[in-house]
Amino acid sequence: MQHTLRKLLQHPDFQEGRNWRRSRCAANDFVFREGDPADTLYLIEAGTVRIIADLELEEGRHIHPGVCDLEPGEVFGELALFDRQARSASVMAISECELIGIDGEQLLAFLDAHPETGYAVLRELLTALVDRLRNTNRKLFSILAWGLKAHGLEQHL
Repeated sequence: MQHTLRKLLQHPDFQEGRNWRRSRCAANDFVFREGDPADTLYLIEAGTVRIIADLELEEGRHIHPGVCDLEPGEVFGELALFDRQARSASVMAISECELIGIDGEQLLAFLDAHPETGYAVLRELLTALVDRLRNTNRKLFSILAWGLKAHGLEQHL
């Protein structure tokens, strides 16, 4: 992902301060929280972030497991480009991080105006989303198998 976004950030029509900005986060700082407005896609320049879920268990108990860790060159927050929904998870820096925040509306406008660059960026974003979906499917199927075995239901299938 880093190669195509790096090229985008160097494009003279996609400028720092107007279309994107750099920011730093200390370890344990939240980049954003589940439910926050979603208008920015992030590229990790340095450091590691953790995607955190908010899960409600029985009797109103909540847990906040880490879903996955992302490292330099990876992106997060990309769903904001496609559905304009609130953030679906929280993201916390687990080490000091340098991030590039790309304004979603500015990015889409740029990609419309520059279709060759737009195609390459969207293709890489979709590839990242497909990889995450496949990983999520593997985890879901593993949890489903565990649940079936834990309740003795696999013998009835």
